[in-house]
Amino acid sequence: MKSVDRHLTDILATVQPLAPLEVDLERAHGTVLAEDVASPVALPPFDNSAMDGYAVRAADVAGAPVVLPVIEDVAAGDSELRAMGPGMVTRIMTGAPVPAGADAVVPVEWTDGGTVRVTVHRPAPAGNAIRRAGEDVHAGEIVLREGSVIGPAQLGILAGVGRRRVLVRPRPRVVVISTGAELAEPGTSLGHGQIWESNSFMLAAAVQEAGGEVFRAGAVTDDPQRFLSALEAQLVRADAVITSGGVSMGAYEPVKEALAPLGKVVFEKVAMQPGMPQGFGVVGDDDVPIFTLPGNPVSSFVSFVLFVEPALRKMRGLPEGPPRTVRATTTAYLRSPAGKRSYLRAVLSGETVAPVVGQGSHQLAALASANALVVVPEEVTELPEGAEVEVIPL
Repeated sequence: MKSVDRHLTDILATVQPLAPLEVDLERAHGTVLAEDVASPVALPPFDNSAMDGYAVRAADVAGAPVVLPVIEDVAAGDSELRAMGPGMVTRIMTGAPVPAGADAVVPVEWTDGGTVRVTVHRPAPAGNAIRRAGEDVHAGEIVLREGSVIGPAQLGILAGVGRRRVLVRPRPRVVVISTGAELAEPGTSLGHGQIWESNSFMLAAAVQEAGGEVFRAGAVTDDPQRFLSALEAQLVRADAVITSGGVSMGAYEPVKEALAPLGKVVFEKVAMQPGMPQGFGVVGDDDVPIFTLPGNPVSSFVSFVLFVEPALRKMRGLPEGPPRTVRATTTAYLRSPAGKRSYLRAVLSGETVAPVVGQGSHQLAALASANALVVVPEEVTELPEGAEVEVIPL
């Protein structure tokens, strides 16, 4: 059997980062920056007030309490050049430009709130409540580096430095297809021998969490030709395809029967539990990567974590490699088959990890209660309670 590490290496050698494209900010969320972004101006571009209050000369309020005349108001967005002399104050709002001649802002809470004359009850040192020009970013300074994932804060700074469009690696478009004559769409009635189809919903959500854009194509029957027709119809909008089911050793395996003769998808046994039957390759004229995962839901999910998510990271332009792991102490005795790397569903709490009850590859409810996978190496068949183990947080 093929090792888990070798299978992932082969996948990562095949998939490539998506080509950069320029998008509007509204479409940039969740993408990965493909350029360094610098600010054309200082941020903030002018000295402005951090609070509602009064712009003053610090020397004029050093002997507070004092009463001073209010010469004018200045609001956020004011575009006039304003100045004030000694012994005067300007009422100022948060974000408004500080008038020339002022070197401090007295918060309104330190005053009687006067509009013609104001009593200042406390002194304010020079620079008080003033946001200085360039305090956040200097003109020409890099604010985001290539490879940054664009989340809400990153979108904020892109807009803040005046960018309307940005060069990014887009979110991979991933089509998810389930196979099986026994599968019924949730919300419909079950016939004899049927189960509700769950894998495509689970995998579609996993794609979204991994930063992809997903198209759930639903389920197809065990007819290889129907599967191939459904696949070909989806390739026009796919950067990658995920299938579940139809890759084992029995009869009625439509994915293997349809794709194996094409010679560009390899079906193998990988030394892991759950998820031993695996397939990977490329399809279509554009050589779209396809991950053919086993049909048991836990096997399918574990396979996604180990193989598909790292591939999507590379396609997004992020650092490649296996899933992140941590170390923890197991709260129970663990068993694992010889020669296979096991991924036991578990609950990780701080520095301890507890296997869930129900480790079968069909036991989706047990998977839903887990937040981690305990990794048991191929050469290890048992571990005592209290052993330190490697854990993949989910």
